[in-house]
Amino acid sequence: MTLKECKKEEKADREFQKKFKFEGSIDVLTRMMVDPAATEKRGGGRNLPLRRGEILDVIQFTNQEQILCRNSQRRYGYVPRDVMLHL
Repeated sequence: MTLKECKKEEKADREFQKKFKFEGSIDVLTRMMVDPAATEKRGGGRNLPLRRGEILDVIQFTNQEQILCRNSQRRYGYVPRDVMLHL
């Protein structure tokens, strides 16, 4: 990874911590897949855009309805639990 890419990732992580009031290091708990039968949804605000079959990194199980995730483009957001499948 180049220095420029490393700094870009660090900046994205800092913005995530500020936006979601997340303290501590960002650790991936597990990886889950978006249900292929689910409808695709646009992101917005704090929600992550969903694509069928996409594999997401789970950062935090926030409550019974939502999970805090990161996608392959290093974007962070909430995803509904009912559209997630364990790998």
